[in-house]
Amino acid sequence: MLSLTIMTITFGVVFLAELPDKTALAGLMLGTRYRASYVFAGVAAAFAVHVALAVAAGSVLTLLPHRLVQAFVGVLFLAGAAVLLLKKGDDEEEELKAPADQSFWKVSGAGFMLILVAEFGDLTQIMTANLAARYDDPLSVGLGAVLALWAVAALGILGGRTLMKYVPLRLITKVAAGLMLALAGFSFYEALVG
Repeated sequence: MLSLTIMTITFGVVFLAELPDKTALAGLMLGTRYRASYVFAGVAAAFAVHVALAVAAGSVLTLLPHRLVQAFVGVLFLAGAAVLLLKKGDDEEEELKAPADQSFWKVSGAGFMLILVAEFGDLTQIMTANLAARYDDPLSVGLGAVLALWAVAALGILGGRTLMKYVPLRLITKVAAGLMLALAGFSFYEALVG
């Protein structure tokens, strides 16, 4: 059964963690060069593949004893928070390989491949697997995660520059890290109490 609470928690955590990520900037770069709908189609498809893989991995974790899973998930959330807090700003511009023509398949294919490669094993994919293991509700976690990633992609493609003018990247990163620390603490509590 679909849980709106789990979906909302997943959406919030993944959304905040993905905002400062390089893929939002990559979407912004492609969106300024090419038709936004074409870019979004490719990026959205790649994120759907990543979420499916993450939810499958998280579902496998639910086969382990509950306390062990909660301790493992807590450690991963702590590691995710540390990565966000200790991450240095990406000062160097990444070269995007963009297609020469503007056809749907070329543009969406470029967006798909860019995200598929850049996001594999990314923090948000690991967090999605953690949330799938934590809540044992693959549908709610999967929908929350994919909607969050699509929302960030749309923001990046359509209005990333404007958002960053009003909301400092540091603040977004700190809020995402704080949420992960809270989830880590809750997971450790459940691991100890059972």
